[in-house]
Amino acid sequence: MADQLQKENEVVFAQGVAGPGLSSENLSGQERTAILLLALGKDFGEPIWSSLEDDEIAEISIAMSKLGKVTTDQVEEILARFISDMSISGAVMGNFESTESLLKQILPEDRVNLIMEGIRGPAGRNMWEKLSNVQAHILANYLKNEYPQTIAVILSKINAEHAARVLSLLPDDFSLEVIQRMLAMEAVQKEILEKIESTLRKEFISNLSSTNQTYAHETMASIFNNFDRQTEAMFMGKLEEIDRDTAEKIKNLMFTFDDLGNLDTSSIQSLLREVDKDALALAMKGTSDKIKEFFLANMSKRAAELLQDEIENMGPVRLSDVDEAQAVLINKAKDLEASGDIVISKGDNVEEFI
Repeated sequence: MADQLQKENEVVFAQGVAGPGLSSENLSGQERTAILLLALGKDFGEPIWSSLEDDEIAEISIAMSKLGKVTTDQVEEILARFISDMSISGAVMGNFESTESLLKQILPEDRVNLIMEGIRGPAGRNMWEKLSNVQAHILANYLKNEYPQTIAVILSKINAEHAARVLSLLPDDFSLEVIQRMLAMEAVQKEILEKIESTLRKEFISNLSSTNQTYAHETMASIFNNFDRQTEAMFMGKLEEIDRDTAEKIKNLMFTFDDLGNLDTSSIQSLLREVDKDALALAMKGTSDKIKEFFLANMSKRAAELLQDEIENMGPVRLSDVDEAQAVLINKAKDLEASGDIVISKGDNVEEFI
């Protein structure tokens, strides 16, 4: 019976880190600390947890979540290194759930959520699966500042379909260089992969929550851009009552018809050549005198007179029709910006609208 229990206790780590008869000397510092804190539990472990920095907690938590089953002998050996008169009689199990549960008993919930999100990241069991679930434009924006060889390694490890989307969002010449590096790439050393994973975890995955927050505002700004003005005013008014800061962020990201008044001479003339004159007249019907004068000033004298006559002879029009006509001009401006034919600016700052 004792022999059977001994066999049951001698279960190796799920990740192949340790096994029966392997001393704590063969474990990393994070792994030894993870086992110790799991064994100490909330009451005895709290003073240690509370003295650690967030990055230290994240590193230990990552190690803890990968431990798998640890034998009694291994636990006792590690405990003996810290507390000479302490031992335990059973094994402990380190996984994502037990790590999160323990942290929630010790640290504030918002801090735990941030730490565990750094471990969990986007959906996926390992770093490469997580990256395959990061939105392509966010990943491309991060990778564009990396060396082509580093990007080649990363894209070779993630889902092929996702890698294709990311490559398509990088500058053409840069993407071609990355492709060439991928084609010529040989087996990557384990140490290099581990270094890349560590950097991605610390510099990218852990910062995704703030990135996603910004993306959420951009998405909502696009939704507001597609509201008619009455619906937009209603929702924006209610949002301002609830959260004025968020409302201001959305306003700053929105592109409105009035922003066309910030186009330079070349850009506004390019836009005017592309839009239907009837839609332009209808759009002008519901705009300010300042914007109307801006459009007229960038047209030939004859074209400006014809447009003014058409506006004056149009008579009453539905507000929804004006909104639709203005949306046509806004979308055409976005198309021209996307093709590189014009530059769209908001306020005093020139910035591409994507």
